[in-house]
Amino acid sequence: MATTTDMAPDRAASTTPRRSPANGARRASAAARAAAASSASREDELGEQISQLQADMKAIAQTLAGLAEDKVSEAQSVAKREVKNVAKAGQNAIEDAQDEFNQLERQIKDTIREKPLTAVAGAIALGYILAVVSR
Repeated sequence: MATTTDMAPDRAASTTPRRSPANGARRASAAARAAAASSASREDELGEQISQLQADMKAIAQTLAGLAEDKVSEAQSVAKREVKNVAKAGQNAIEDAQDEFNQLERQIKDTIREKPLTAVAGAIALGYILAVVSR
C-alpha cells in the first residue's frame, strides 16, 4: 500500500481540486445574499404576524367593548326596574301611613263629639303638663 504520490500517482490526481479565492468569494456573497433574503422573508413574516396580532387585539377590544356595553345596558335596566319597585313600595307605604293617620283623626273627632267635656278637660291637663315641663 503506497502512501506517497510517486508510488500511487492515481491517488494524488483523485484528490479534490483546490478552489480558487474567487470561487470562495462568489460563494460567500451568494450565501450572504441568501441569508439577507432569508432575513428579509423572516422580517416580512414577522411584520405579517404583528399585523395579524394587532388586528386580533382590535377585534378582542371591540368584543370586550360590546360585552361591556351589554352589561351596562343590562345593569341600567335592572336599576330602572328596582327604582320603579322602590318608588311603588314607597308610594304604598305613604298611602298606608296616610290611611292610618286619617283613621286616627276620625277616631279622635268621634271621641271629641261623644265626650266633649272629657276632651276639654284632657286638653287643659295636657296644656298644664307641657307648661310645667317647659319651665
